[in-house]
Amino acid sequence: MPILKCWPGDGGKFITLPLVITKDPETGAQNMGMYRLQVYDEKTTGMHWHLHKDGREIYEKYKKLGKKMPVAVALGCDPATIYASTAPLPKGIDEMMFAGFLRKAPLELVKCKTSDIYVPANAEFILEGYVDIDELREEGPFGDHTGYYSIKDFYPVFHLTCITRKKNPIYPATVVGKPPMEDCFLGKATERIFLPFLKILCLEIVDINFPLEGVFHNCVIVSIKKRFPGHAKKVMHALWGIGQMMYTKIIIVVDEHVDPTDLSTVAWKVFNNVDPKRDVVIVDGPLDVLDLA
Repeated sequence: MPILKCWPGDGGKFITLPLVITKDPETGAQNMGMYRLQVYDEKTTGMHWHLHKDGREIYEKYKKLGKKMPVAVALGCDPATIYASTAPLPKGIDEMMFAGFLRKAPLELVKCKTSDIYVPANAEFILEGYVDIDELREEGPFGDHTGYYSIKDFYPVFHLTCITRKKNPIYPATVVGKPPMEDCFLGKATERIFLPFLKILCLEIVDINFPLEGVFHNCVIVSIKKRFPGHAKKVMHALWGIGQMMYTKIIIVVDEHVDPTDLSTVAWKVFNNVDPKRDVVIVDGPLDVLDLA
């Protein structure tokens, strides 16, 4: 496969658009996420599972059982399915069901050759294999979506046992880096698609903007219908309690008549109307493993 080494300092070639599919050994529910795969040789890759990822949680369950973990990787599906693998869905919501919702048609699935995992039938390639629960290998560095190289660390290893493919398959890839890059538009899709969900949880929210410079979740600008003193602080804490928004380092809250995408107006309002001693709230919280701070 024409697998890319994207940046000069990368630790090797990386599969950058994989749909990694795993199955919970306790519930039988499947999970699909996008985790980069560093190619070590013809039959092994890294498996970049961060602590907060669902794939990592399922991996920990296999470790307790003392069993090898079956894994399938789909390469080259329809756009809605590729996007669904990146979506910050609530726990227990099946990404393939969400893909069907976006497509307005069910996603056709087929069972793997070597495991009980079901994969998208429209994929260009399916990589089947397993992760050995007792094996870790050095992975990285990788020129990431932050615009910096993520540092080396030890991660699980994916062992390839079977490949199926279309007759004339197309290998998919994306190149990430200092924004704006290709992945920024997946982030903007998430911002728009999940805004109605945020409005249900926080009725006062009017609009949001994740600036590209914040690389998905480091900064969010929120406009609200303010009704009482301290309302902005209520919204901040609500947002920090929602899924991956716990990694949002900076939340800027403006009035409903300010467009969060108009950065010049937002800056003007903030710089002129904020008393830092009174209006800045600093709290402790978790940071993403890729965070440069």
